[in-house]
Amino acid sequence: MVQFDKRLNKEFGRGLFISIMRLFLSLLSCLFIFNSYSQQLVLPGDHPDPSVVKIGNEYWGVGTTSNWFPAFPLYHSTDLVNWKGAGHVFTKMPTWADYYLWAPEITYENGKVYLYYTGHKKGGNLCVAVAVADKPEGPYTDLGPLMCQDDGSIDAFPMRDEHGKLYLIWKEDGNSIGKPTPIWAAEIKEDRTALVGEKKELFRGDVPWERGLVEGVSIIKQNDYFFAFYAAAACCGKSCTYGTGIARAKSLLGPWEKYPGNPVLSANAEWKCPGHGTPVKKNGRYYFLYHAYSTNSGAYGGRQGLLNEFEFTADGWVRFLNGSNYGKVKATEKNEDDFSNQTLTGNWHWSIFQQVQYKIANNTLQLQALPSIAGAYIGQSVIASDYTAEVTVQKNTTSQAGLALIGDDKNILSAIVDSNTIRLVQVRKGETQVLAEEKIKQPSNISLKAQVKNNTQVTFMYSADGAQFNVLNNTAADISYLPPWDRAVRIGLVSKGPLEKAAFFKNFVLVNEGSSSGENIVQKRN
Repeated sequence: MVQFDKRLNKEFGRGLFISIMRLFLSLLSCLFIFNSYSQQLVLPGDHPDPSVVKIGNEYWGVGTTSNWFPAFPLYHSTDLVNWKGAGHVFTKMPTWADYYLWAPEITYENGKVYLYYTGHKKGGNLCVAVAVADKPEGPYTDLGPLMCQDDGSIDAFPMRDEHGKLYLIWKEDGNSIGKPTPIWAAEIKEDRTALVGEKKELFRGDVPWERGLVEGVSIIKQNDYFFAFYAAAACCGKSCTYGTGIARAKSLLGPWEKYPGNPVLSANAEWKCPGHGTPVKKNGRYYFLYHAYSTNSGAYGGRQGLLNEFEFTADGWVRFLNGSNYGKVKATEKNEDDFSNQTLTGNWHWSIFQQVQYKIANNTLQLQALPSIAGAYIGQSVIASDYTAEVTVQKNTTSQAGLALIGDDKNILSAIVDSNTIRLVQVRKGETQVLAEEKIKQPSNISLKAQVKNNTQVTFMYSADGAQFNVLNNTAADISYLPPWDRAVRIGLVSKGPLEKAAFFKNFVLVNEGSSSGENIVQKRN
């Protein structure tokens, strides 16, 4: 190396040599930093607030659905890396709640599975609640709300103290009205039907990086300490600032101290705003399952499930190992639904505010129409910045039927087949505008295709034979307005019109052209 240094000096001069070495060291440093903060994608797609628990020889996970329904998709795995869908916690709304189903926490104790979650109470605010099942796949019986504070209660987590007494940990949602966000603990009855005694504050957002907001607490006990994994700052959307912190205490009720080196997880070249997850043990090693946005697909692809190993240090803290080789994700890039099942696969969701009705027969989906501004719609999350979707609208369709990019009930962009006309209809903040229109011959089956580029630009095409496609909008339509603050864009199907009308669809195909992690990953049917 010394001889090499001297030779470079001689050939290029000392000044240029120093510049080259500085550049080399800078690149080496960047490579080290990016590698050090590597995080492995294991739940591609929109899976916020993932929670995990080991039951027998399997791991069971669940994620937030917010205002999508059915609520809280379940997954199971044998290795924490490859996950398979296993239905949903709620296929009917809890009777007390109307929307915002968030932050599920799945736990197992004494042969019972307890699912803690957040929901918006009818006529009230956000509450933490719990449901129970004999098996992780359900069915789940809702036990109702446990805490409903005036400014909202969210992010419930159960934990036993050093004496074995069961407590519920949660966040008071003060940030929603410009107030602090304390983390509370209160004893909970063993049957999980009510809290007992006085609540006690554990900690709150009080250091600069937290920006006055802490939430999503999960706790694990190791040796003399309880360790709290918590999220802080702004969770969601294009301007998120989320990160993960660690706090510890020798008693569950405190006093708690925060790690001086927080945040322990923050943005890197591939992922941003990492946080809100659950620690779990596997083969004597410890892992954290949590969410983050891909820097590629961003808010459009949603908060995706990542896995990171951690260890307990000699000085009594937690250190993430930031590996990316916990196992190979078995995946391809295409998701096809030929509607061969009697019910929709677990990839499909619809608005929590809609009474969506459908039937499946003879490999055909019949989606009943709704007269709302967006119509009845169902959608699937995407995992890439570039993707293509295709479906065939059958000629016996009686509603306005088509292929759509979906934000929510007031923000949707659809290519609609309406009798002998195809229209590109934009709904933005509840206002409707026709962007393009073409006449077609009827009757015939019409194949619709949407091609999305860079998350934000979509071109729609149509075909009467499924082979030769015509462009509907020569100028790509902008869909940057679509993502709601806490959800991702969906690609899906729409049926609009009077209740007695219906759309008939065949052969839905979604191709993610390079996933958010730079690999081709399937959205597995379940």
